[in-house]
Amino acid sequence: MTNDVKEIFSSRGTGRPGGETAPAPAALAAKVRTLAPSMTRSMQRVAEAVAGDPAGCAALTVTGLAELTGTSEATVVRTARLLGYPGYRDLRLALAGLAAQQQSGRAPSVTADIAVDDPLADVVAKLAHDEQQTLADTAAGLDTVQLGAAVTALAAARRTDIYGVGASGLVAQDLAQKLLRIGLIAHAHSDPHLAVTNAVQLRSGDVAIAITHSGSTGDVIEPLRVAFDHGATTVAITGRPDGPVSQYADHILTTSTARESELRPAAMSSRTSQLLVVDCLFTGVTQRTYETAAPALSASYEALAHRHSPRTR
Repeated sequence: MTNDVKEIFSSRGTGRPGGETAPAPAALAAKVRTLAPSMTRSMQRVAEAVAGDPAGCAALTVTGLAELTGTSEATVVRTARLLGYPGYRDLRLALAGLAAQQQSGRAPSVTADIAVDDPLADVVAKLAHDEQQTLADTAAGLDTVQLGAAVTALAAARRTDIYGVGASGLVAQDLAQKLLRIGLIAHAHSDPHLAVTNAVQLRSGDVAIAITHSGSTGDVIEPLRVAFDHGATTVAITGRPDGPVSQYADHILTTSTARESELRPAAMSSRTSQLLVVDCLFTGVTQRTYETAAPALSASYEALAHRHSPRTR
C-alpha cells in the first residue's frame, strides 16, 4: 500500500475535511447514483460495486475492493473521498449501515427498465417506484446548509431571475409563479437572449437561479455568469454539482435522478427532483416571510376563487 493511500485510509472519525459531516448510509446510496455518471470509468466500477453489494464490499479491505473492481487502492480511496468520506474506513462503516437498512426493509424488486410491451399496470408500478427513489435520493443528498442560505437570499431579494430551458424551463416557471403568489418579484427566463439582457440589470441584493440537470447547459450558465459578475447572489439547482455551472454559483442544490432508459429520458426523472427542491425553497421562503406571505397567498386565492366555483345562470 502506498504512503498516500495509507495516510487517507488511516484517517479517523466521520467528519469530512472542513468540518462537514460524512453522508449517512441513505445519502451514500443517493450520492453513488448521482455522481457515478461524472466519475472516471475506474471510479465508476468502485461506485457500482459498493452500490450493488454494500454488505459484501463492507467486508473487504481497500486492497480487496481494488482487486474486485480491477482498479487500484488509490482509486478506491479517491472514490471514497468523492462520495464524502475522509477515507475508506469511513466508507466501509457507511456500507455496513446501508446493508443493515436494506436487510431490515428492502425496496420492491422492480426496476425502471420499461419494455415496449409492458402492461400499463407494470409501467405505473415501475415509474412510481422510480419516482419514489428519485425523491428519496434528492432529499437524502440535499445540503440543508446550502438550502438555508438560498432561502435567506430569496426571502430578502429585491428581485429573483430564474433560468432554465426545456424541462428545466417548466420548473423555472413553477418557482417563479410560486414566489409571485407570496408577493415577491420573480421572473422565469427560457429565452437565452432575454435571460442575459435581464441578468445585466441584476446587482447585489438580487438573486439569480440556474436550473440545469447536466450542469453544462450553456444557455443557462451564461446568464448566471452575468448575474454573478454583477454581484447578484447565484444559486444552481443541478444534478452535476461538479459541472461548469458550479463555478458561477454561490450556493449549489444537488438533485438526483433515476436511472435513464430509452423510454424514460433524463428530462423526466430530473424534473421530479428539481420540483422537490423548488418546493423546499418556496416553503422555506414562505416561513421566513410569513407575515407578508400569508396575506398575499390569501389574496391570490380569493382573487381566483370565482374561477373554481360553478357559474350560476
